[in-house]
Amino acid sequence: MSEVKLAAQTRTEFGKGAARRIRRDNKVPGVLYGHGSEPLHLTLPGHDLLLALRTPNVLISLDIDGKTQELAIPKAVQRDPLKGFLEHVDLLLVKRGEKVTVEIPVVAEGELAPGGNLLEHVLNALPVEAEATHIPEQVTVSVEGLEAGASVHAKDITLPSGVTLAVDEDAVVLQVLQAQAEEAAEGEGEGEGEEAAEA
Repeated sequence: MSEVKLAAQTRTEFGKGAARRIRRDNKVPGVLYGHGSEPLHLTLPGHDLLLALRTPNVLISLDIDGKTQELAIPKAVQRDPLKGFLEHVDLLLVKRGEKVTVEIPVVAEGELAPGGNLLEHVLNALPVEAEATHIPEQVTVSVEGLEAGASVHAKDITLPSGVTLAVDEDAVVLQVLQAQAEEAAEGEGEGEGEEAAEA
């Protein structure tokens, strides 16, 4: 998994006004917590953080005020609902060799059996326990040839070495649904249902 280095500064100003000033400077307010230590309030570089967060569960190597080096993973990210820019990030302090519980994206590959069936992601992300510096970016599941009524359970997914499930092994992750009758789409919205039925 990738490790991204970010320079961070401790911050002493709090509240909405301070957060707005930080964001005006293309930076993001954040909090680093974990291991029973006092939460550390930080200012992080906005663009670099945005790029780092494109990788789920990215491992971030923080250089804090040029004095302290810490490892962290993103735990909660707040974005502006309209513009999508980062408003705040919570980071969880981790140590090399330590196990953490995270959710990793589930990616389906392959073609379902013929017949217009639909694949439903019951779980978009799979809760797992992994070593903090070896969190897989995703798990890939083959749905090749699956028919309506088929399910993929958590225990059916092959996990990388050192990664274990943090969810009931019988939990349904993916299921194949039978295509619904076309008439159900009619009458929804102005003309949209009819167009969908013709397609």
